[in-house]
Amino acid sequence: MATSMRGLTQFIADIRGARVKELEEKRINKEMANIRKKFKDGNLDGYQKKKYVAKIIFTYILGYKVDVGHMEAINLISSTKYSEKQIGYLAVTLLINENSDFLRLVVNSIRKDLDSNNEVDNCLALHAIANVGGSEMAEALAEDVHRLLISPTSQSFVKKKAALTLLRLYRKHPEVIPAAEWALRIVSIMDDQDLGVVICVTSLVMALAQDHLDEYAVCYMKAVDRLQRLVIEHEYSATYAYYKVPSPWLQVKLLRLLQYYPPPEDPTLSSILHQVLQTIMNNSAEPTRNVQHNNAQHAVLFEAISLAIHIDTNSPLVGTAAVLLARFISSKETNVRYLGLDTMAHLAARADSLEPIKKHQNTIILSLRDKDISVRRRALDLLYSMCDVDNSEIIVGELLRYLRVADYALREEMVLKIAILTEKYANSYKWYVDMILQLISTAGEHVGDEVWYRVVQIVTNTEDLQEYAAKAVFEHLKAPSTHESLVKVGGYILGEYGHLIANDVGYSPMEQFQLLHSKSQFCVAATRALLLSTYIKWVNVFPEIKPQLLNIFERYRHVLDAELQQRACEFFALASRPDEDEFLQNICEEMPPFPPRASALLGSLNRKHGDTGDKRTWVHGGKEANADREPAAKRKTLVPDLPAKDDAATSPDTANHDIMSSLAGLNLSSPSTNLLPSVPLIDTVDKGPRLTAGPNVERWFDKLTYTAEGVLYEDVQLQVGIKSRYQGHIGQLAVYIGNKVDAPLTSFTATVHVDDSEALSVSFAKIPPSTIAQRSQTQQLLHVECKKLFTKPPILTVSFLAGSHQTISMKLPVVVTKFFEHVKLGQSDFFERWKLIGGEREAQTVFPIHLTAAGHLDLTKNRLVVSGHRLNVLEEIDPNPNNLVAAGVLHMSIEGKVGCLLRLEPNREAKLCRLTVRSTSGEVATEVEKLVQKPLIATPANGPQAS
Repeated sequence: MATSMRGLTQFIADIRGARVKELEEKRINKEMANIRKKFKDGNLDGYQKKKYVAKIIFTYILGYKVDVGHMEAINLISSTKYSEKQIGYLAVTLLINENSDFLRLVVNSIRKDLDSNNEVDNCLALHAIANVGGSEMAEALAEDVHRLLISPTSQSFVKKKAALTLLRLYRKHPEVIPAAEWALRIVSIMDDQDLGVVICVTSLVMALAQDHLDEYAVCYMKAVDRLQRLVIEHEYSATYAYYKVPSPWLQVKLLRLLQYYPPPEDPTLSSILHQVLQTIMNNSAEPTRNVQHNNAQHAVLFEAISLAIHIDTNSPLVGTAAVLLARFISSKETNVRYLGLDTMAHLAARADSLEPIKKHQNTIILSLRDKDISVRRRALDLLYSMCDVDNSEIIVGELLRYLRVADYALREEMVLKIAILTEKYANSYKWYVDMILQLISTAGEHVGDEVWYRVVQIVTNTEDLQEYAAKAVFEHLKAPSTHESLVKVGGYILGEYGHLIANDVGYSPMEQFQLLHSKSQFCVAATRALLLSTYIKWVNVFPEIKPQLLNIFERYRHVLDAELQQRACEFFALASRPDEDEFLQNICEEMPPFPPRASALLGSLNRKHGDTGDKRTWVHGGKEANADREPAAKRKTLVPDLPAKDDAATSPDTANHDIMSSLAGLNLSSPSTNLLPSVPLIDTVDKGPRLTAGPNVERWFDKLTYTAEGVLYEDVQLQVGIKSRYQGHIGQLAVYIGNKVDAPLTSFTATVHVDDSEALSVSFAKIPPSTIAQRSQTQQLLHVECKKLFTKPPILTVSFLAGSHQTISMKLPVVVTKFFEHVKLGQSDFFERWKLIGGEREAQTVFPIHLTAAGHLDLTKNRLVVSGHRLNVLEEIDPNPNNLVAAGVLHMSIEGKVGCLLRLEPNREAKLCRLTVRSTSGEVATEVEKLVQKPLIATPANGPQAS
């Protein structure tokens, strides 16, 4: 470009050839004057504007102030020539501040380039938005950037830039990005075929998910699926293999993303994750001679270890990781030692047992003397996290010894950590006092006020410690040089409790006074003011040294410091009163114990760790410190583990005996058990999946509640069919999803939402595929378990790209009657139990019924619905042949078995039917009555019919 603009080339050459700064400034001033004149005259073509704006940009880069050319740069953006547009965008991003009014003139031009079919124009506009990033620009153009990201016609490199631009805008102005609204659409791009796009979108999702865990929960399944394809199935192009490691940058991002969410409860996801982590650890077991390969492999490995720790610290994977970390902290490479210590600190902060880490305690202590300060800092963090009652004396002692030679950058943090560990794991109060006083003596100016405040609190609140503390602080004050913090502690403790040791040899009142006062001449005014308060207390308890103390007050009455002068005058007046004995005794009473309060040391330590863009999911300090750092939002699409099928297998005789006992053992004097009201994890109206409406959808669902297979949903693009089988409290649901169009459904996602996961669990047997080919069908198997009574069926949500992004939510036909089992009862047994159940245990309703075309009762449908709800229709029980009588037992893994009896009494003349359900649980009776009644209610003749 420079060679085509000879004027620019000559200008640059002149600047470089200037021998002194004055000549350079003279040349620049001359050029700027010429440019102003040219711009003022006007009539410049695109080439000339480009040339002059380029000169202005070069001048700005040299560090000179520029106040010309802004409008010309804005005009260049509208040019149709790439070279002119490029210079215009470069000038705008460099010369115009994000709060400048000039930016409002650029917005329409940038929007036009975003909407252009030219990918280069798109990229120039995205660069400008990302670099300037003003709030007005973000608010005006965020929607356009998002549209460019999700557009199926956008090229891969445009999508990458759009994702990173959105990331930049979100970090600067999160309030203008509707992150929750865009969640499903953005996450769907994680299925893109281009791994470069996936890397950029994953970076965006990582930022958004940290603040919107619920909305982006579906990214968990996407991340696990992509890791499986990368690590196990090796599904990637050679372009993204870095020294034989498949896309290490993407692996690291995905592993970090998974750490933002709680460990998966879905057995399928847990199994796949275990395989992925095991494969990563196996691949990294032995380092190679290739440094680049080792670096990439280690980056992935350490993130995998962090995820394994996050998921379960007691798993075999973490045991393997501990062995690898032990090798890494002894490595010759500084980076490997650093990462090994940092990851081991994570393990120490989360592990239930510290024994595997304690084996390497000596190696970790030696790391405090590493040549690299970053390694020394990580060793300090690790020792802080692995400290407990057993090794506290060793670790605190080592830290105190190292404190004498530690870097100044580390000392303040070390002081806080030593103080916290000493207080937290002290075996005795005396040891605590010794260590803290030694710490104050050693650290000196690096001891914050909160450290000695805490010592005073503990000594004041512990009566048995006060005499020992007075002697200990006295001995420390004998050192030739003592820091002010120690003088403050000594002044407070000796003033309050010096009388407890005054009769001991070497601790007389005069010796206490002389020692403490000898230190005051080197102290600041605030410390001397504290010592004056100590002296007035001594006037009260040590009358033998009152003349010396009055002399001190007298001298301080004439100092220049107002605070010291006022104190000295007041104390002198108090000590000189005729009734000063009784008066001072009331004023100088011993300090009462401090009220219980949390230590301020932890707060001070936490403030030293600045918050970064990536929110860490753990903190240094052991398991207790991390107990309350679980993610606030639980993932709703993951469901608990299912028990083995063998748990439900019982012999028919045993099952029948349990059923009969359930029905016969009724106690009318005890009310039925009231289940706790379920608390939905997602509000299905405001936050959860919104059900796809339609008359056929509802009819299909109703039919599937009493049949084992059929169509659940169908439109012009998609068909969803169901086949199911149940035994006891567990079941299996095969979901057939068919693509009816001549194009593949991409970015396919399927999730299941359960309203009460404590009552019902539903999980996929495997991760659904990300693509359904044209005119083809995929089958997904769901495992279902009934734990307690539930009233709301699970919701299946599928989303996919078919021209546009579409989301469909439908109720799965998993209802409580699916977990019923037949019961055989004779006439006398049935009516005996029927009479015993009543009141709160009965649910009854009357509703209009179907009649055949001939006007007869539709007894066949009645029988089909009742038996379809897995209740055993009992023959020859009711005297009326039109009536239906049925019995069954509901199986639940947590609440056991509940018996249920049903009676259906149709009336042809009235075209009505009475349905009565009685059960050992009133809630079960009510739910069964609702489910059985719905498909039996008559519908208008012209109403919609299920296919």
